[in-house]
Amino acid sequence: MNIDEPQEQSAYELIGGDAKLRELVDRFYDLMELEPEFAALRAMHPPALDGSRDKLYWFLSGWLGGPNHYIERFGHPRLRARHLPFAIASPDRDQWLRCMAWAMEDIGLSLELRERLMHAFFQTADWMRNRAD
Repeated sequence: MNIDEPQEQSAYELIGGDAKLRELVDRFYDLMELEPEFAALRAMHPPALDGSRDKLYWFLSGWLGGPNHYIERFGHPRLRARHLPFAIASPDRDQWLRCMAWAMEDIGLSLELRERLMHAFFQTADWMRNRAD
């Protein structure tokens, strides 16, 4: 490695680090609770969302290249296995993606970063589908 060469920033850094990531996760869950178009997505979650907020924040932190809070607490995420109890089809995936896209826009992430993240989110969300449409 040459210290004179610029290093590529992680998505975690590009988002703005810890505080901005927490803002994103909170906005995501706020939208899920407030907007009728996310009712089916909201129904997949427990009545109180505090634990869900924390788990998504911890997971995204490491997934985006920041601190591995989730792994430190729970070990490997095993996303698909942890989501198997929930019937997830394409409409559910699409609600999750729409809610995240809206949250990213609301907190002021650049269009370039939103597009980069949506590509990665789509790949992961699509892999989580476990039932036919």
